[in-house]
Parts: sequence; C-alpha cells; structure tokens
Amino acid sequence: MKIALLETKTVSANDVSLDAFYRLGEVKAYPLTKQSEIVERLEGVEAAIINKTVFDREIIESCPNLKYIGLCATGYNNVDIKAAAEHGITVCNVPNYSTSAVTQQVFSYVLHFACRTAEYNDDVHNGGWINSETFSYFKIPTFELEGMTLGILGFGTIGKSVARVGKAFGMKILACTRTPQQFEGVTFCSREQLFANSDFITLHCPLTPQTDGLVNMEMLKLCKPTAILINTARGPVVNEEDLTLALNSGVIAGAAVDVISREPMLEGNPLMTARNCIITPHVSWAPVQTRQRAVDIAAENLRCYIENKPQNKVN
Repeated sequence: MKIALLETKTVSANDVSLDAFYRLGEVKAYPLTKQSEIVERLEGVEAAIINKTVFDREIIESCPNLKYIGLCATGYNNVDIKAAAEHGITVCNVPNYSTSAVTQQVFSYVLHFACRTAEYNDDVHNGGWINSETFSYFKIPTFELEGMTLGILGFGTIGKSVARVGKAFGMKILACTRTPQQFEGVTFCSREQLFANSDFITLHCPLTPQTDGLVNMEMLKLCKPTAILINTARGPVVNEEDLTLALNSGVIAGAAVDVISREPMLEGNPLMTARNCIITPHVSWAPVQTRQRAVDIAAENLRCYIENKPQNKVN
C-alpha cells in the first residue's frame, strides 16, 4: 500500500516514532502540506495520514486512488466525511488518546487561578519576600477549590475524567450533556443553570453547528462575576469578541484557552487584549506520551483497515 504522511511536524519534533506506518507499506512523509500540494502528493496514494489538513469535496474528488484517510486526532471536522463515503473512502479518527493530558491541562489552569503560583514566584524574584516584614505575605489573593463548583459542558470521556479530578479536590460538579446519564457525585443540569452556578466552567463538547459560537455574551452574562472559563475543546465554540468584552468589562473574572477560532493565531485576535486571559497554543494534547499514543493508534487503525477490519471509522 502507498501511504502519505502529510504533516508529520504536527505530531513529532523528532521525539515520536513513526515507524509503525513504515511497516504497513511504502511511505512518503512530509513535514507539512499546503492545500495546493495535496492532490500532487496523493497521486497514486491509497492512504493519507493527516492531522489538520483540510479534505473538502474538491480535494476528495481530485484523488481517485485514495481509499483511506486516517487522522492523528479525535476531531474530524476538517474532512468532508459525506464526500469521502460517497467515493468509497474510509475515514478513521483516534478517540480517547488525550484524556489524561487534557485533564491535566484543565487543572493546570484551575490551579493557576486558585494558587497564583507564577505571580508569587515573580514577586519573590522582584524582592517581595526579601523586603517582607513578616515570614509570609499574601497580597495576591488565593482560594481553596474544596466546596467550589466546577461546571463541565460536554460529558464524554474527557468530561468524566475532569469530573473525577474535580471530585478529588472536593469540588461540587455540575454537567450539561446531550445524552441523559448518571454519574456518581455529578449533578446534571441545563446549560443556563451550569453557567449561572459554576465557579469554573470547562468546555468539552465537539464543534458542531449547534455548538459553534455557543459561548457568547448572552451565556456569559449568566455567570458569576468571579467565574473562570476554560476552553480545551474547539476554538469556535467561543465567540472571541464576546469573551474579550466580558473579561474587560468584568462580566467574568478570567479565562484560559488552549484553542482559538483560527490556528495558528492571527495577528489582531481580540483575546490578546483580554484582561486575565491565559492563552496556550493548542498544547493540551502535546505531551510526548500522548502524541506517541495518537500515532500508534492511527497506525493500528490503518493496519486494521488493510486487514478489512476497520476500527474507529467515522463515516
């Protein structure tokens, strides 16, 4: 089988092995692939392995030999799966590979706001402790998580993992999900109730027409003025202009986002001017173990397809 790895740079900085793909066929690997280069690079290729490369109908119809599209990611909104199915192309994703990493990232944000460790470190290095009259000073407010309310919008595998860690901190857990369910220690409620009653709101829903722009000023105005919003889901779930205005006008107290509407970030993104907003460059999935797991599952998906036993098929 002829296999093209179209964007190896998005999964490996020479720290993740791609050998599993080379055991499955004849491989051509490219660090990155522009949209204008896809069709040429897929000439004669049966399997394309991608991450964020866009496969729209036009691309799919221009690659007659293509039989398989494998994502090294859970999200597949960059692939026209209907067009792929119409042309007999199997599309497989990598579910549940980043649960631990994303959960860890969520609580790095939660603890940033609760403990203010970086700010205290900066203050100490600027002479704050040396010049202190007391053995301990607490001019930067901190708070305990126990007893606070964590609201989880979207309650799939990652949402459940976040709930478990929140419970371990002694937090009250609210969740909003499309699928009615029960989970010990979690109170399920409407989206409006979740926004109105949570101290931290963390987003774990997929990007769909229903969730695009879901977090807007109307929803943010329901929040407590002390609330913190966390987004490790998909950037377009949040209206960035509305979030910026909400932060700068005190509607909510803070935010942490690992995803934005256009990635990489465009100059002039309004969140760069937002008060008390932590921005990280889509790295919640990026620990080396997590990326290796994603690659290994993607290779296993392809192996199963070759053996006519496809797994993790999304179309």
